[in-house]
Amino acid sequence: SGQRKTYISSADWMVRNLHFRIEVAFPIFSEKLKKELMDILELQLKDNVKSRNLAYQHINEYVKNDEDKKIRSQIETYKYYKSLLRITQPSIEE
Repeated sequence: SGQRKTYISSADWMVRNLHFRIEVAFPIFSEKLKKELMDILELQLKDNVKSRNLAYQHINEYVKNDEDKKIRSQIETYKYYKSLLRITQPSIEE
C-alpha cells in the first residue's frame, strides 16, 4: 500500500520468552500514535550519554561519542511528553 507499517511487541525476545510464553506483536493503525512511537524511537537512537551496545557476548559497552551536544534519551523523552501536555491542555487563562 506504500504506507509505513508500524508494529509493537515485546523487546525481550529471549529463549525463555519464545519457548515458554506467548509473545504478541500487533499493528498500530493510528497515524498520530505511529508518529509518537517513531518520535520516541528517534530520541532513543540519538542518545549519546547512556546509550550502550548490547553484544551477543553480553558485553554492554557505552557508545563512544564526541558530540558537543549531549542527548540523554530519558530526559528528552520527558521533555517530549511535557511539550505534548502543553499542546493538548488549555491554560487557565484560555
